[in-house]
Amino acid sequence: MPNFGKKRIKRPLACWTKTSRLFPPRQSHPALKWKNKGRQKTRYLTVNGRLDFSRTVYWHEQAGSVVPLDAFLGIDTRNASLGVCEICCRESLNNAFVPASANIKRLAQLDISSSTIRQIVEKEGSALSRAQHKQQTEPGFKAEDCTDHTIITGTDGVMVPLVTEQQKQKRRQTQAKKRKKEKRKSKAKASRPRKGSDGPYKEFKIVAFYDSDKTHQYVVGTRGDHTVAGRLLRQVGGKLDIANADRKYSVTDGAEWIRNQYNRQLPMLDENILDFYHFREHVTETSHVLFGEGSDPASQWKAQMLAVAKNQGSLVMLDHLGRHLEEVKDETKRVKLENLRDYIGKRIAMTDYPYFVEKGYDIGSGPTESFCGSLTARLKGSGMRWDTDNAEAVMALASVYYSNQWEQYWDAKRKAA
Repeated sequence: MPNFGKKRIKRPLACWTKTSRLFPPRQSHPALKWKNKGRQKTRYLTVNGRLDFSRTVYWHEQAGSVVPLDAFLGIDTRNASLGVCEICCRESLNNAFVPASANIKRLAQLDISSSTIRQIVEKEGSALSRAQHKQQTEPGFKAEDCTDHTIITGTDGVMVPLVTEQQKQKRRQTQAKKRKKEKRKSKAKASRPRKGSDGPYKEFKIVAFYDSDKTHQYVVGTRGDHTVAGRLLRQVGGKLDIANADRKYSVTDGAEWIRNQYNRQLPMLDENILDFYHFREHVTETSHVLFGEGSDPASQWKAQMLAVAKNQGSLVMLDHLGRHLEEVKDETKRVKLENLRDYIGKRIAMTDYPYFVEKGYDIGSGPTESFCGSLTARLKGSGMRWDTDNAEAVMALASVYYSNQWEQYWDAKRKAA
């Protein structure tokens, strides 16, 4: 039976510095009694093929195992080169791991299993996600670099499919039966099995910043709640120096949590605009209740209300809705009109479309919606289910790609290696 008690943590000696690791420990620290564990085989994958070699391993009770040659070659923290990692991550942005393995074998002449690719992608993405949340990444531009010194920001939530606990249990049973039939043992390390999600879907948050012609853009995703998204808004906004932009505003769907976070985290914005598409959706739904879906009166009423809102403003539209309420007697229709009136009434400042159009502001959140689709396209493939941390890892890699920072990111990693 595996031991699920407290694990013994072996901490490296304080004297075991980065420089001393390049030398055999018996020479650099002769006072310690190191045990020679002999030459052990290892494998390292590079873009030129797989390397198989042996090296001497030393062990000490306090320092644990030490492999000087691995440290000297820079392979002590990974079993694949950065070039291989980049190929795996890039190919996995738009493909499942199995076809990604086949593509890499065909195009790069590297025979890497789908499970190895998955491990590489999840490890790289998790490290990147942690860096993004710890403010260790940079957008690559500032307000002064943006077209017309304008920064537009948008935030939205998007549902991601997750693996439930029930699905995990079923998968483990299926794999156990398959191993028994093939008379082989599990290669998984003895540990507590990871728990599945309590629901089939979870809302991830997307935070985006871009300029008016989209030549500069930065997007990041998180599995955290609205407060985590709010912190990302503040952190990225600070790195962009958004306070010094000539024009700075948000375009969102007007959700309550989004409005609250912008008011709290980025109070310096000139305007918070309600996306006209979402505004139109509410008007369309009301027209269907009043006159029937697909009818000419519904289309005419919707066109009239939208024209009033866009050309004269939402206050004038509220006046029109008030007159309609006086004429309507049906309770269902009255409730729908009142809901539309209340929805707009709470967002008067966000729906001053004549002023926004006059100022040349965007009134559509198309770029943010596009980012939501791009960052989650890999996660929403047919039949795909994810653990939350792995989904966030894949989303982090996608955010670098769609922020036009892919080459800079990997170049920086090579310089730091």
